[in-house]
Amino acid sequence: MKSKSYLMAIDAGTGSIRAVIFDNNGNQIAVSQQEWEHKEDPRYPGSMDFDWISNWSLTCDCIKNALKKSGIDAKEIRGISTTCMREGIVLYDGKGNEIWACANVDARSSKEVLELIKGSKTLEKEIYSTSGQTYALGALPRILWVKNNMPQVYEKTATISMFNDWLIYKLTGIMSTEPSNGCTTGIFNLQNRDWNVSIADKCGIKRDIFPPVFESGSIISEVNVKASEETGLAKGTPVVAGGGDAQLGCIGVGAVLPLQAAVFGGSFWQYEFNTDKVKTDPLCRVRLNCHAIPDIWQYEAIAFFPGLVLRWYRDAFCQMEKKESLKSGKDSYYYINLEAEKIPTGSYGMFCVFSDIMNYISWKHAAPTFTNFALDAEKYNRFTFYRAIMENAAMVTKGNIDLVNSVTGNPPKEIIFASGASKSPLWCQILSDVLGLPVRVPKVKEATALGAAILAGAAVGVFKDIKTAANDIVEFDNVYYPNNKNHAIYSELYDKWREIYAAQLELSNKKITKNMWIAPGI
Repeated sequence: MKSKSYLMAIDAGTGSIRAVIFDNNGNQIAVSQQEWEHKEDPRYPGSMDFDWISNWSLTCDCIKNALKKSGIDAKEIRGISTTCMREGIVLYDGKGNEIWACANVDARSSKEVLELIKGSKTLEKEIYSTSGQTYALGALPRILWVKNNMPQVYEKTATISMFNDWLIYKLTGIMSTEPSNGCTTGIFNLQNRDWNVSIADKCGIKRDIFPPVFESGSIISEVNVKASEETGLAKGTPVVAGGGDAQLGCIGVGAVLPLQAAVFGGSFWQYEFNTDKVKTDPLCRVRLNCHAIPDIWQYEAIAFFPGLVLRWYRDAFCQMEKKESLKSGKDSYYYINLEAEKIPTGSYGMFCVFSDIMNYISWKHAAPTFTNFALDAEKYNRFTFYRAIMENAAMVTKGNIDLVNSVTGNPPKEIIFASGASKSPLWCQILSDVLGLPVRVPKVKEATALGAAILAGAAVGVFKDIKTAANDIVEFDNVYYPNNKNHAIYSELYDKWREIYAAQLELSNKKITKNMWIAPGI
């Protein structure tokens, strides 16, 4: 597997766009990243518009800079694939021009969700049984919003795509989608891994705006002349169908077989459990998506904001550690973790509340809360509160894993733990202790981009296939094993935490406290 050839991944995240170049062994050669932002239209509260003109320019800059940093000839790029934040959508007119787009964090369609629910009390469950999606995150309410609020745009709409498909369209001129991200629209048939236009009919939106579906890892086309001039890529370079960030992240950490499970610990924590059977939850509590590997699907349960909560706490209360970090060059979390490790398992019985266990059909979270602490500065200091945040994230994850287990009957034997939180040995050990499972941490730092590169490499013959490549490339830094004594403590605390959360959620239901987050229309 030698020779001078490389693979490129283009990753459109919520907060930035990146171009990453890998060699044939999965080693990162160069990366270029540009931050972007999604601005709210002041006329529409909750909106988050996607600026396709500026953002394509940033994408081109990233590609050029990555090529420059790598020092390689663009012709040495054997294949390109794309990945992105899920749920963001782009609408196009009949000539293929972008006419409207919103990011995944767009929240302007509450009225449309209410209209859908008012029109039929059973439709959302019917859609979920086929698509694995509810109204909470999908494209259906957003398309209806365009229909209701921008009728001229809606009338011109000829095609819809996701952001990873948009990148492929800009590179090749070919409109397409793939199952792993396309399914998040809620207009998909999971079993067939294709569009289900009957859902569009039932919701009163156009049925002829859905592009052809190609499985992830399929060659869509080649870099065309225009894209070559704009990006510096070589004309004729194969462009391969990519996928959603969580699914490609799973490929990048080696979760490619049925019954494998991964937790991605970023701003959100995503639990992904692979299955080779399509079976939705009768109570519609957990999401079911297509994996980026044919004939595999994923149960997904999401915890809201663990990474953001920890960052908020650091910025608000750990100024001393931040100053020390500036002096030493070490991460401020390093110093906070050293002190948090000294706090006993269970944080002296103190609880933190932020994210609830997922309930996809009625998704809401209580107001953030710390409770059951005493006025004892020695025990209940800022490091106790910090550790309680970590423990809460692990407890939410346990609840989400138990939720998926209740649907599948197949508990995982171990967890692959990746993304930012996995850099903390303390958090890794807490997660293992709470779950009572081994926690494996991969070496790769760019799991999603690596997943895209593996798709590209398998498509152009660099790798035998996706699963073999993931198995050969992915390596692990460490494995954390549960401490049985700590697991017993956490198991007892978990039951108490569930009761505390239920009480806190009831306060939010009564509007005494404000929900940390609540799905549109709930």
